[in-house]
Amino acid sequence: MSEDIPLTGEPLALDLVNTRPAGPEGRHDLLATPEQLSAWLALQTARLPGLVSDTDATPDDLPPVHAVRRHTEETVRALMRGAAPPPCSLHALNGAQRTAPAVRALVWDGRELTFTRQRPGPLGVRLATLLAEAAVDLLTDPSVARVRECEAEDCVMLFLPAHPRRRWCSPSRCGNRARVARYYQRHKAPRNPRA
Repeated sequence: MSEDIPLTGEPLALDLVNTRPAGPEGRHDLLATPEQLSAWLALQTARLPGLVSDTDATPDDLPPVHAVRRHTEETVRALMRGAAPPPCSLHALNGAQRTAPAVRALVWDGRELTFTRQRPGPLGVRLATLLAEAAVDLLTDPSVARVRECEAEDCVMLFLPAHPRRRWCSPSRCGNRARVARYYQRHKAPRNPRA
């Protein structure tokens, strides 16, 4: 699996945080361009109600998403350390939720009234609101106490383990590398000191 493909399958807020993995030159951003954001949205479509097919991101959509990601990560990592979350992060996540509140728009379908949830504003603002709401869901869930960082030496990914023995963000990424390294250590040829 490529390091440039975002991991998915964790709670949405952690999937967002995990779009900044560690690389050889430090952390890099998998949502650095509108195209990358659009590709990530395509992976997350079923989890982002209200965006429908509006997944063509623009450069203006990046800053609000990056801000929610930064504040979510700061808050999660503070809780992982047993520390109080930064007040500025809580304020920012609350503010992001206010920027595009859901409106239940009435629709007459010819037989009855129904409603659809709509959010005003550009894609980035609407997306930031949904992601901030996902962060609130994670941060207020008692399971947030179980969030862990991958044990691989060069990994910063976070995950919510379904099993208490889970140690890596992904068995196919870090788990496989760790198993290969252990195998190598067990089977490397001993050096002959007299040769």
